[in-house]
Amino acid sequence: MAEFTQQGSICHISGRLSQEEIPALWLRRKSLLNREIEVIDLSELSYSDSAGIAFILELMSVARAEKRSLSFTSASEQLSKLIDLYDLELFFNEEAKQGK
Repeated sequence: MAEFTQQGSICHISGRLSQEEIPALWLRRKSLLNREIEVIDLSELSYSDSAGIAFILELMSVARAEKRSLSFTSASEQLSKLIDLYDLELFFNEEAKQGK
């Protein structure tokens, strides 16, 4: 199960975001990130499948609906491959894709 740890304007996601974990997280998606969060750090995310990617993009959608900007950083190599595979580069900045 993924854990969300918030430090100032950064939220670190660790663990797994997969089809098995997403249903429980989906119900809490609007309350997982407080309004101060501007960056989601993906460096501690050990695994994500397509459902996990969809969930990450939903977090961005929730932030936009609240008139907030949200960016992602430090995607793992595995996550970067999914970003490329699904042609989602427009949603993830270069820092996220390069694991910085």
